[in-house]
Amino acid sequence: MIKRISSGGEFEPKLGYCRAVVAGGWVHVSGTVGQGDTVVEQCRSALTVIEKALIEAGAGFSDVVRVTYMLPDKAEFEPCWPILSETFGANPPAATMIECDLIDPKYRIEIEVTAYLPE
Repeated sequence: MIKRISSGGEFEPKLGYCRAVVAGGWVHVSGTVGQGDTVVEQCRSALTVIEKALIEAGAGFSDVVRVTYMLPDKAEFEPCWPILSETFGANPPAATMIECDLIDPKYRIEIEVTAYLPE
């Protein structure tokens, strides 16, 4: 059984995807950008959207096993570290940071996660 979760984001219908897909005990959350003027604000905002999708799927941040961070400027990653450490706490996932262009220059960070549904 596959469950698709939408967040109502503007790019979901334009690009033909959903915020998250639950399948085979896994939750795959699409790359998520946040709102705000700074990378820190956008990081917090993206994590809020991700958390809502995880909760709707029946999971939480403690169930995340993989996270990918994408930023146009790798120098902006370090200000996000305290937020990420606080979010994942005692359950840190495997992680990758990629420096790349994002869909719109106003976005400073995009975050994608994979979680395993708790039993």
